[in-house]
Amino acid sequence: MKQTSNRHYMITDGQREQLRGWFTGRLPDDLFEALVEVVVDREEITVIGRIPGPRLTEEVSAAEREGAVQGRIQEFRERTREDRVEVAREAEHKFRRKVSWGVECDGERALFTHVAAPVMTRLRQPERQVLDTLIAGGVARSRSDALAWCVRLVQRHTDDWLAELRESLEHVQRVRERGPDTEGVADSSAGDPEHG
Repeated sequence: MKQTSNRHYMITDGQREQLRGWFTGRLPDDLFEALVEVVVDREEITVIGRIPGPRLTEEVSAAEREGAVQGRIQEFRERTREDRVEVAREAEHKFRRKVSWGVECDGERALFTHVAAPVMTRLRQPERQVLDTLIAGGVARSRSDALAWCVRLVQRHTDDWLAELRESLEHVQRVRERGPDTEGVADSSAGDPEHG
């Protein structure tokens, strides 16, 4: 997968399909019942598969069902660790991103690991006051937690808009890739740390 120094880099549909195809072909056949989702951004690839739920009778309580599902997820995590680590090493070398894992089991989704990437930003006083209010109200422990809470809130309430925006960015990326080759253009790599 081609890397770029463009800080607004978006992976194209074709690259996403190629990456999903690689995992489909590389994962051991008996690892998951089905590969549910492969999500990728600049730092991380998250692979989520479906595993069979525990065998339970109809009359078990909700608490017992929840405990059984959590136990099944933990058993899967421990039993498959070596296989997943081997695949992750290959993928991290090939795609230059960390690999995280998760499962769906009996309608529950659990992530085993995931990258928490730091994001730096500058905020003006009114924006800082919003974060400080969330801290004072006990919603968050720090400005960092408060900012993450705000991002999750926006994500939850604007999923359709964000999906449309991502589609637009993917279209722009495809158009750029079809454009003229910029290799050899004078000063095209100036300031690019990958070409210094």
